[in-house]
Amino acid sequence: MTRWGCLAALAVVCLVTTLRADEAQLAALQKAADDAKAAQTAGEPAVKAARENAKKLADAVTSLKIDFSKAEATHPDLVKKATEARDAFAKADDERKAALDAFIAARKAALDAQGKDNAAATQDAYLKAAEALAAKVTAAKTAFDAVGPAVEAAIAPQQVLAGHPAKIIAAEKAVAEFQPQLQQAEAAYAALAKTALDHQIALEAALVEAGKLVSFAKSVAPIFAQRCVACHNARTAKGRLNMETYANLMKGGESGEVVLAHKPGDSNLQIQIEAGEMPKDADPLTPEQIAVVKKWIETGARLDAGVSPTAALITIMPKPIQPPPPETYRVPVPVMAVAFSPDGNLVATSGYREVILWNAADGQLVRRISNLAERPHDIEFTPNGEQLAVAAGTPGQLGEVKLFTVADGSLAADLFTTDDEVFSVAISPDGGRIAATCADRSVRVYDLATKQRLTFIEDHADWVMDVAWSPDGTKLATASRDKTAKVFDAKTGDALATFNGHGQPVFGVGFLPDGSQVVSGGRDNKLRVWNVSDAKQAREIGGFGGEVFRLVVTPDGHSLATSADKQIRLHKLADGSQVRAFAGHNEWVYAVAPHLASKRLVTGSHDGEVRVWNYEDGKTTLNFIAAPGYKPQVAAAQ
Repeated sequence: MTRWGCLAALAVVCLVTTLRADEAQLAALQKAADDAKAAQTAGEPAVKAARENAKKLADAVTSLKIDFSKAEATHPDLVKKATEARDAFAKADDERKAALDAFIAARKAALDAQGKDNAAATQDAYLKAAEALAAKVTAAKTAFDAVGPAVEAAIAPQQVLAGHPAKIIAAEKAVAEFQPQLQQAEAAYAALAKTALDHQIALEAALVEAGKLVSFAKSVAPIFAQRCVACHNARTAKGRLNMETYANLMKGGESGEVVLAHKPGDSNLQIQIEAGEMPKDADPLTPEQIAVVKKWIETGARLDAGVSPTAALITIMPKPIQPPPPETYRVPVPVMAVAFSPDGNLVATSGYREVILWNAADGQLVRRISNLAERPHDIEFTPNGEQLAVAAGTPGQLGEVKLFTVADGSLAADLFTTDDEVFSVAISPDGGRIAATCADRSVRVYDLATKQRLTFIEDHADWVMDVAWSPDGTKLATASRDKTAKVFDAKTGDALATFNGHGQPVFGVGFLPDGSQVVSGGRDNKLRVWNVSDAKQAREIGGFGGEVFRLVVTPDGHSLATSADKQIRLHKLADGSQVRAFAGHNEWVYAVAPHLASKRLVTGSHDGEVRVWNYEDGKTTLNFIAAPGYKPQVAAAQ
C-alpha cells in the first residue's frame, strides 16, 4: 500500500471511530433521557395522590364553610317561622279552649231546657257549639302538627352554627398540617421533571449538532414569524391556517393538516413553499430556509423540550440583535418620546433604533443606547434614575419593552417581545411595576424586580396607545385607537369604566391627583375630563388647533398636552383654564416631559427638534436637533 493509501485508510478509520463515538454519545444521552423520563413517570402517582388528598382536605373546608354560610343565611328566617308556628298553635289552642267552654255551656243549657218552650233553640245552639268545637280542635291539631317540622327546621342550622366553627378550624388545621407533605411531594416531582427536561434538552442539542434534528424554536420559528405569520394569524388566517403558535400550526387549516411528521413530500406546507406559492404575493423562501423546514419535518416536526406549544413564535425564537442605528443621521427623524432623568441632568430622546442621552444643560451628546426596534415610542426612567424603560416596535413585525442601564447603556432586561409595536410604558408610583400598551390590543403589567408578568388585559378593540397609573397604584387608565379610554383594576385586569366621549381615536391619558377623574385627549382636538365612577364627562377643554398626541398630568393638578398645532399647552384641570402655551416648534409636537423640581419641561417634534423650556414663563432655554452627526444642508448660492 502506498503512503497516500495508508493515509486515506487511516482517515477512514478515524472517521468511523469518530462516528461510532458520536453514536455512542447519542445513545448514552438517549438512555439518560429515557431513564430520567421513566423516573419522572414513576414519581407521578405520589404527587398525584398528594394533590388529590390536598384537594380533598381543601374541599372539606369549602364544604363546611358553605354549609355555615347557608345556615347563617337561613337560620333567622327559620327561627322566625318556628316562633310563628308556636304562636299560631297557642292561638288555635286558646280558641279550642274557648270553643270547649262554649260547648259545655250550650250542652248544659240544652239539658236544662228539655221540655220547655226554648228546648229546640237551645238544642240547635248546642249542635252549633259542637260543630264549632270540632273545627277548633281540627285547627289546633293542624297548628300543632306544623310546630314540630318548623322547630326541627330551625334546629338543623342552629346545630351547624354551633358545631361548624370548630369543625372548620379542625379542617383548616388538617390542610395546614398537610402542606409540608404536599410541598415535599411537589418538590420531589419538580426535581424529577427538571432532570427529565434537562436530559431531553441535552439530547435534543446533541441531535441538532449531529444533524439529526432541527430546533423548531431556534431555526423554524424565525422563518415562519418573519415570512408567514403576517398572512396566517388569528386576525388574518388565510386558508384558515393560523401559524402564530406551534399548536395552531399543527392543527392545520381548511384543507386539513399542513404538516405530516416525517413526510415532507406529503405535507401541504412544504409542497407550497417549494412551489413558491407560499408566501403568496411575496418573495419565496430562500433555498436554505426551504431546506430547514423540510429537514424539520423529516426529523419529526417536533417542538423543543420545555417550550409551550401555545406560546407565540415571537416569544420562543432567539431574541434578535437589532441592527445598529446610523452612525450619523443624514436627516432628522421624528422625536416620538422624551424624558428627564430624575435628577434633571439628562434628557433622553427617541431616535432611529436607539435612545439618545443628552446633557440637559447644554444639549451635548452623552450616550447612545442601541439594540432597539425601529421606532422607540416611549421612554421612562426608573425612580432612582439607574435604568431606562423603552417601548419600541417595528411595524407589523416586532414590539418590545427593554430596560437599559443608564450609566453604560447596557441591556438590563428584555421584559417581553410581541409581534407588533409597543406604544407606551408607565412605571407604578411605588416603582415596583411597569405597564405597557401594544398594537395587539393588550395591556401588560410586569414586576420590575422579578421581571414576571402580573396582569394581561385584552379589552380594547384596537391599538392601545397610552397608559397611566392612578396615584395609589390600584388602577390603570388607557387610551386607544378604538375611540375609547378605559380604567382597569391594575391587579385583576377587570374593566371598571369605559369613556366613549371623544368619538375619535384617543392618544393620551392620565389620572387627576385624587384618582377620581381621568383626562384624555386625541384626534377630536380636545381634552376631556371624566369620572372614574360613572365614566361621565365632567368638563371639556378646547383651544387646540390639531390632534392631541401626548399628555402628562402633574401632581398639582395641571396637564401638559402636545398637539399637531405645533404647541404645548398647560391647563388647570380643576376648571379647564389655560395657564400657558409653549410656542416655538415648527412641526407637530409629539412628546413632552416635565421636571418640576427645576421648573423645566422638554418636548420633541416631528422635525427632530428637541426644546427645553422654562416651565414658569414658557421661554425656550435650549433647543437642538436630536440626530447625532446631522449637518443641515446649506442651499447653494444663486
